[in-house]
Amino acid sequence: MIEVRPGGRRRIDRVLDPGYVRGLADLSLGQLRERRDEAAQEETDLSYLRRLLHARIDIVRAEQERRRSGGDSIVDQLATILSDNALRPARGSGRYQQLEPSRAGEYRRQAEALVGNADLTDVGALSDGKLADTLDDYNGEEASVSQRRREVQGVVDLFNAEIAARYAKGSANVDDLLAAERADDL
Repeated sequence: MIEVRPGGRRRIDRVLDPGYVRGLADLSLGQLRERRDEAAQEETDLSYLRRLLHARIDIVRAEQERRRSGGDSIVDQLATILSDNALRPARGSGRYQQLEPSRAGEYRRQAEALVGNADLTDVGALSDGKLADTLDDYNGEEASVSQRRREVQGVVDLFNAEIAARYAKGSANVDDLLAAERADDL
């Protein structure tokens, strides 16, 4: 489960700390963007972990179905299982992610650790009970990740709303933004 540790040093701890969004009106536009971008990166990382979990959930469910119906081996179905996951309607917010996950390896290891000693490369070797337990673990972790992702999205939304309000009030302008971006590109 994704735990948030008050006062912790991880990015998720900072982003979900209530103080992170306190006093938005007192922050400079640059500070708002910096915090928003940090929160957006956390959202991207959580989305990546969620996708990893969905793929594993689909593999376990397919193995359960294969056992019930006596179908082809899971290896023969793998491309279909994973492409069905990609083609299904999106669950969740469906936000466009323009960032790359910054902790892909860490999250892949976390997802793999959920199966304990079982090797998911051979789900056919797992007992029915272990397969069911694995699915329960994955579903629980996915629910936790989804909840934290929604919380982080709320933080991103607060920063975006404050930035938009400044543009609407005229206290920020696009010319300054473009000038800052040009300076960053140099």
